Amino acid sequence: MLDDLRNSANQSFGDEQQVTPLPEPVDYEPRQSGPFLGMSPQQRFVVALMLLLMVCVLGVFALIAAGAVVPPI
Repeated sequence: MLDDLRNSANQSFGDEQQVTPLPEPVDYEPRQSGPFLGMSPQQRFVVALMLLLMVCVLGVFALIAAGAVVPPI
């Protein structure tokens, strides 16, 4: 039993496996990034900030309506 273990340890697993070459990488052309929805970066930041504040306010209102949070009044 130990002889079989020694013999199997001497054999290489690399001989049993077939190595397949990796496919060649495809070169993609970079996209030309233009203005998103016709807005400048500053305008996009203001829109994202307003969206964040709206989600936060609506979330607080939903918590109050569900009774999970009680306002301290």
